[in-house]
Amino acid sequence: MRATTLALCLIPLLLAGCASTPDREPDEVEGADPLLSASGEAHVTVAEAFVTTLTPKDNIDSPAAWRAPDGKTWLFATAKEGKGLVVYDGDTGATLRTVGTEGRRPGQFKRANGVAVSGNHLFVVERDNQRVQVLSLPSLATVATFGEAELKKPYGLFIREHASGELEVLVTDAYMIGEDAKGDDIPPPLAELDRRVQRYLVHTDGDAVSAVSSGAFGDTTEAGAIRVPESIWGDVANDRLLIAEEDVATGTAYREYSMAGVFRGKTLGLGRFKAQAEGVTLWSCPDGSGYWLTTDQFKDLSLFHVFDRQSLAHLGAFAGKAVANTDGVWLQQAGTGRFPQGVFYAVHDDMAVGAFDWRDIAAALKLRVTCGGA
Repeated sequence: MRATTLALCLIPLLLAGCASTPDREPDEVEGADPLLSASGEAHVTVAEAFVTTLTPKDNIDSPAAWRAPDGKTWLFATAKEGKGLVVYDGDTGATLRTVGTEGRRPGQFKRANGVAVSGNHLFVVERDNQRVQVLSLPSLATVATFGEAELKKPYGLFIREHASGELEVLVTDAYMIGEDAKGDDIPPPLAELDRRVQRYLVHTDGDAVSAVSSGAFGDTTEAGAIRVPESIWGDVANDRLLIAEEDVATGTAYREYSMAGVFRGKTLGLGRFKAQAEGVTLWSCPDGSGYWLTTDQFKDLSLFHVFDRQSLAHLGAFAGKAVANTDGVWLQQAGTGRFPQGVFYAVHDDMAVGAFDWRDIAAALKLRVTCGGA
C-alpha cells in the first residue's frame, strides 16, 4: 500500500471504504448467523421439487415468474454481482440464459435486487443505479426506466394492478446516513424515515411505458418506523401492506400498513422471527381469504411462516431440505405445467433458487390446495 493510501485509511470517516470486506447491505451485519437447528422453532419439512444450479458469483437475490404464450414458465432471478438477470425453466430449474451487462444504459444493471412481473412486463429494481428498469416480455428489451430522481438505495417492490389498467408500483428505499467503524449502515433518525416507500403510477400501452412519482410514505414513530426495509407485498382486498423490518436490534418482523401508506399499529411476527424477516408473498382467493407466506432467514435452513390472510393468525411453518438464507420469494399461484396448483420459489443462499410444489406445502400444513376447497 502506498503512503498516500495509508494516510487516507487512517482518517476515521474513510475506514469503511478502505476495508477489504465485501459490500454489505443494511440487513447484513457482523456476528454469528442464527441457525434454525438451534432455534427450537416448530416446523414441518417440505422437500424441494428442485434447486437450480449453484452460481455463487452471481449473488442471487430475488425471483419472479412469467407464463410465456407457449405455456412454458420462465423463472427470473436477479444477480446482484452478475450481469443482471438469470433466466431458468420454471418447471425444471434448468438455466436458460443470462440477461444484461454491468452499466447504466438500458439493458445494463448495477446491483439488481427486487423483481416482479405484471402482464408482459418485468420490473427490476437496481440499487446502485437508483432506478427501476422495465423490460418487455418475451423480448427482454428495455422499454423504460424510472425513479432516478427519488430513489436513493432501492430494494423491493410491489405492483398493484388497477381496474383501469394503470399500475401502481411501490418501491422500498433503504437510504442511510452513513456507516459505522465496522462498515455497517446507520439508519436515519425516526423523523427522517418518512420516505421509506416511494410510490409511482405507471401507464403501459404495449411497449410504451411511462411513470410518474406520486409521493412517498413511512411512519416516523418508534413502533411504526421501518429502519431497514426491503421486501414488501400488498393485499388490496384487505387494505394491507406488509413491509419487512429487517433491523434485528429493534425487532425484525413485518410492519402492517394500509394501501394508502398509513401504519396500522400492528407488527406481524414480532418475537417470532429469530433470524431476519425477509421475503413475503400472498396466496389469495377472490373472496378475500388466503395465506401470507413469510421468510425467516436462517443460515442453515430458511423457515417459512404461514399466516391467515384475513386474521393474520399463525398457521404453521415449514422448511425445505436445502434452501437456506433466503432473500426474495415468489408465488406462482396460477400454476405451471409441472405445478398445476402453483409453486413457491425461494432464493437459496445467494446462489440459486429452490421450488416448492404448493400441493406439498398445503398437505404438510393442512392448507387449501385451491380456492374452491381442500
